[in-house]
Amino acid sequence: MKNPLNILEVLKSIRKRVPLILLLIITFIAASGAVSYTLMKPVYQASTQILINQNDTVPQEFTTQDINTNIQLISTYNLIIKSKVILNEVIAELNLDETYQSLNDKIAVSNIENTQVITIDVTDPEMGNAVLIANTTASIFQEEIQNLMKVDNVNILASAEVPPEPVPIKPDPLMNMAIGAVLGLLVGAGVSVLIDQLNTTVRTEEDIEEIQGLQILGIVSRVTDTKSPKKAEEVYIGRELEVYVEQEKIQPANSAKIGGTY
Repeated sequence: MKNPLNILEVLKSIRKRVPLILLLIITFIAASGAVSYTLMKPVYQASTQILINQNDTVPQEFTTQDINTNIQLISTYNLIIKSKVILNEVIAELNLDETYQSLNDKIAVSNIENTQVITIDVTDPEMGNAVLIANTTASIFQEEIQNLMKVDNVNILASAEVPPEPVPIKPDPLMNMAIGAVLGLLVGAGVSVLIDQLNTTVRTEEDIEEIQGLQILGIVSRVTDTKSPKKAEEVYIGRELEVYVEQEKIQPANSAKIGGTY
């Protein structure tokens, strides 16, 4: 008790309550699996890629400086794709039951570093809707950028498609159950240590020295029932009776011999 956070004491507490910890781990795994498979709705993702290039019909004039200029424009294009001008047009064309903010939350725009490729990722509970929104967003952006910036340097590189067997990106039941197992282990270990810390029973001589401030002069060892004073006394009396009975059996025989000599 002098050092309640001693690592050895913590390990002892955990070892004493291994069944409790295993029970909590199994409970957390089962709960996370049940929530993942039954309560959490699957979410699918569709991706469309667009290429930013220079609107120049002469190949020999297409230089490294042109590529660098296009790369610098990508950050601007990323903002334009998620702007109200584009997304409100997507909502109107597809007749979506969405607001600008809700649709904006479903769309993520990114690009690989030092490339001219922009990826539009769309998440939705329906795979078909995600594909439709991604492709429509790319098409409308390609059209509107000509009016907004007076350029024609956007081409659709790869359109989104519905796979034969769509796989949701979330939830991930295996990952959730792994997290549940870790949480169960941590909670079980914490509960084990907490139980020992809240237990005020005096169990060792160190506890007495700390609580009472007294010095230990000696320790009385535990005595089992077979070695208790009462039991020992009963055994001793029983043995005395056995000796007395044997003596009584021997005495008549000796007396007969002595009487016969006279």
